[in-house]
Amino acid sequence: MALNFLSTFPPPAEGVRQQQLDTEAVIDGQVLGNGTLYIAESRLSWLDGSGMGFSLEYPSIGLHAVSRDVSVYPREHLYVMVNAKLGEKAQESNMMEDENGGGDYDDDDDDEPITEIRFVPSDRSALEAMFSAMCECQALHPDPDDEDSDDDFEGDEYDVEAHDGMEVDVAPAVAGQFDDADVDH
Repeated sequence: MALNFLSTFPPPAEGVRQQQLDTEAVIDGQVLGNGTLYIAESRLSWLDGSGMGFSLEYPSIGLHAVSRDVSVYPREHLYVMVNAKLGEKAQESNMMEDENGGGDYDDDDDDEPITEIRFVPSDRSALEAMFSAMCECQALHPDPDDEDSDDDFEGDEYDVEAHDGMEVDVAPAVAGQFDDADVDH
C-alpha cells in the first residue's frame, strides 16, 4: 500500500471533541504506529510524534464502530470505513478514469473503493468516548443526498452482531443504506 497521502500539518485547534494520545493507526492492515487521534467538529485527524499523519472529512466516512471481537482483530478499537481508497495508486487510478473517458464511469455503490482504518488506543476505556465524539461530529455533517439523515437516530448507539460474528457498537446508519445487503437469518 502506498502511504504517500501522509503529510505534515498542525493538529486541529478548534472544535476538538476528543483528543486521544497513544493511539495506534492501522490502515488496511498496515500499522502506521502510535500517535494522537483528534476527533474535531470539522475533521478526523491522526498525527504521529513527528507530525506526519492524515486527516479525513466526515462525509467520506461511511461507517464507524467500536469493535470488541478479538477474534476479528487482536485488540479492541475504533473501526472507521472510508468511502475511498487512500493512497497514491487510488489517486492515479481515478486520474486515468478521467483521462480515458470519464463519461463512461459507472457510479455503482458495489464498485466503490473503501479503506478500513482501525484506531487502537492504549487505554481501551476511552473507546466509548471516542465513539460518542465521532457520532456527535459526524452528525454535524449530514449526507446532502439523504433528506432523512437530519432526523434519523439522533446519535443513539446500537449493539449489533454482524453476519461474520463481529460484535460492534455502530454509528447510526443512513436510511436505506443497507437495503440490498445479504442477511443470514
